[in-house]
Amino acid sequence: MVFLEFEKPLESLYEQLDKIIEVGKEGDINVDPMVKKLERKIKKTQKDIYQNLNGWQRVQLSRHPNRPHTLYYINEICDEFIELHGDRYFSDDKAIVGGLGKIDGQTFVLIGHEKGTNTKLRQYRNFGMANPEGYRKSLRLMKMAEKFGFPVICMIDTMGANPGIEAEERGQAEAIARNMFEMAKLKTQTMCYIIGEGASGGAIGLGIGDRVFMFENTWYSVISPESCSQILWRSWDFKEQAAEALKLTSDHMASFGLIDGIVKEPLGGAHSFPKETAAIFKAHILEESAKLKEKEISVLLNERIEKYSAMGEYLLNPKEAVSAKK
Repeated sequence: MVFLEFEKPLESLYEQLDKIIEVGKEGDINVDPMVKKLERKIKKTQKDIYQNLNGWQRVQLSRHPNRPHTLYYINEICDEFIELHGDRYFSDDKAIVGGLGKIDGQTFVLIGHEKGTNTKLRQYRNFGMANPEGYRKSLRLMKMAEKFGFPVICMIDTMGANPGIEAEERGQAEAIARNMFEMAKLKTQTMCYIIGEGASGGAIGLGIGDRVFMFENTWYSVISPESCSQILWRSWDFKEQAAEALKLTSDHMASFGLIDGIVKEPLGGAHSFPKETAAIFKAHILEESAKLKEKEISVLLNERIEKYSAMGEYLLNPKEAVSAKK
């Protein structure tokens, strides 16, 4: 297991647990009382740590090397899955995966950022930073879902869209804006989940839906704490301060009304209990999908548009803006 800095107290406890179990096996000794006592201590330490996380610590958890990504969830929750490739314009972007999947016999179109699980795969997936063809591929799949009446599930986990020159030349901004426009009026049930990092336009390009949820230890913001620190202080040294100022955690997003709910992770985080987290995710999808299917598409579209129109604070009358400043 990989332990982050604030998880170090757990590392020593797990080491003790492994040693006790090993001694019990080698010496044929009953170590059950000691094991149970240590497991209780581990649970208490986990509770102390994970119930008092600050913004930067949640950012770190969202990037944990053992944290499940899109393909892991797809393989765990789907009875069958057929991946579909290509945007029919340029190429197949490996940073976004998508296709048709069955969950308890129901067909969904599942789309999500994929970061990869090791160095080679992370390079192959471009660390989950999608190119325009990735967003155009996802839109093609959404339109197919609309045609056949399949609900759409989007899984968001990206540091942002690919900022390279070639991506800009192929219309990165247009591709993201087009997705936002089309998702706002997509005639099928749409659910979006931030399962890891939710940064900038790279996230919002898959983030418009009837329901938007965040996993407990994730973040959602226009900019990463490091980039914010670099812009404001000309240094990455203030990233922790930036994380707090940005108010980017799931709790903050829920309080602002920018998401519809939080998917609770097992105590210890999704990286510690991936299978349990996948089971929670599956149950959540089926429950929310059933609620959305009870509504007519026209009702869902009106509610979707009203939801996003109500976000933020603004004045339409210039005179009101002038008086407000006074």
